[in-house]
Amino acid sequence: MSPRPLSVSWAYVQTMLHKFPNTPSLTLAKKILKENPSLFTSVEAARTAIRYFRGAVGKRARKNADPKLARAFDESMFNPFGLPETDEVEYIPFILPKRCKRILYLSDIHIPYHNIGALTCALQFGLDRKADTIFLGGDFLDFYSLSSFEKDPRKRNFKEELETGKEVLSIIRAQFPKAKIYYLIGNHEERFERYMRVKAPELLDFDEFRIDKLLDFKTHRIELISGKRVTKAGKLNLVHGHEFGRGGASSSVNPARGLYNRAKTSTICGHHHQTSEHNERDLNGNMITTWSSGCLCELSPDYMPINRWNHGMAFIQIDHHTGWFKVENRRIIDGELI
Repeated sequence: MSPRPLSVSWAYVQTMLHKFPNTPSLTLAKKILKENPSLFTSVEAARTAIRYFRGAVGKRARKNADPKLARAFDESMFNPFGLPETDEVEYIPFILPKRCKRILYLSDIHIPYHNIGALTCALQFGLDRKADTIFLGGDFLDFYSLSSFEKDPRKRNFKEELETGKEVLSIIRAQFPKAKIYYLIGNHEERFERYMRVKAPELLDFDEFRIDKLLDFKTHRIELISGKRVTKAGKLNLVHGHEFGRGGASSSVNPARGLYNRAKTSTICGHHHQTSEHNERDLNGNMITTWSSGCLCELSPDYMPINRWNHGMAFIQIDHHTGWFKVENRRIIDGELI
């Protein structure tokens, strides 16, 4: 017996899941209902269809899930007592596609306080190595004017920061016209989100006030990674570094060592503005390495002129057949790679 054809609404959900495989179920359900309000009666109805294709609505229905979309589920995760639906937000990692093999990792540019020499050096290195992916690893913008700290009124305002940010994104896209570009939300971007929640909560649902809209990601063909999500490139994890909460990796002898203590798997982060590396072998003989990348912004800001910061960037090569990777974590001194 041939399977019953899908309804228009469920067929659309399946198409959207293949288009946005990394998007959490609730977020995608809201997007589907907003763009096509006639397809489902509620967000929960759309979410149920999404979970069906992902094999997350029970053991008996799992055999009908789309094998390209379904995830592995432990038996203990089922709901044998029929507990009511939860508002728990599904947390899934963001997985870079297989075409991303040569990744230029740039973190902590802090526009408009970027260092022109260091950023120029990093971009040129990406061009020389024929990077097919640009990964903006958090704190691309500083959002100085939205900080909760005391501010100098002589500094650039929010609008000027955004304009400078868009100008830099245009330059990056022009230099890497065919590359995939990803923009990871860092703690400084979260200044904007926090400001909106506190100062203008009534505007939170307006698309015009989202980071990707303000920086015109659609024009520059940039994909946003938000929600403190871990990004996976083969067997390597990419994070900004603030995801572990206060203290994080900063309380250790160096950021890479602190990152190892939190992640326990091979991971690279920014956030600490310091180049470092840590290696340990586990009992199974597997080598685990963690890295922290240097920054691309000013090294002596007025709020902390004495520090251990350095300029730097990383270049990551991924073999998607095996998942293995090679990381070059480089310092930049006076505009030159070290």
